[in-house]
Amino acid sequence: MSDDPENLVLRYLRRIDEKVDRLTEDVSDLKKRMTGVEEALAGQSRRLDRVGDRLDRIERRLDLADAPAE
Repeated sequence: MSDDPENLVLRYLRRIDEKVDRLTEDVSDLKKRMTGVEEALAGQSRRLDRVGDRLDRIERRLDLADAPAE
């Protein structure tokens, strides 16, 4: 009878360990996905910067904007 509480505790500890393992996998997956999102956003930001530069150049060529003072 003294083994029952110990076995019960071990059973709960194993269940907790399994849940922690699943959480670890989930967090790892989320980190990978978040890295992908960050890389995609960085790419979009670079594209927008280039579009802005191109628009500035077009405006200067069409005399729609002042040339930058250099």
